[in-house]
Amino acid sequence: VQLQAFGGGSVQAGGSLTLSCAASGRIFSRNVMAWFRQAPGKEREFVAGVGWSGATKDYADSVLGRFSISRENAKNTAYLQMNNLKPGDTAVYYCAADLGALSRDRRTYNWWGQGTLVTVSS
Repeated sequence: VQLQAFGGGSVQAGGSLTLSCAASGRIFSRNVMAWFRQAPGKEREFVAGVGWSGATKDYADSVLGRFSISRENAKNTAYLQMNNLKPGDTAVYYCAADLGALSRDRRTYNWWGQGTLVTVSS
């Protein structure tokens, strides 16, 4: 699976962005998809994940109620809708995929996109 993340940019606090992750290669519809982020000087952390059917979703506490993950298997694309962005959301966002169960552990994901930068100013 090859993943390409895009949609990052610079916004003011309170603004919104939608990230997209386009997949190609193996069967996308059977992969769990997740978004992680890494801020400068910090470890990469789980943000949100979605099961292969789209029915199962998981969110980090820090983004619950503000971010929404979804997927369109017909388009081989996953999305992360980010609302009410805060300066603490500033990071490089990565999409990841795996054939296993939905997990918050980055070590369980076999495929990664290149990352897209989100900058939130106060």
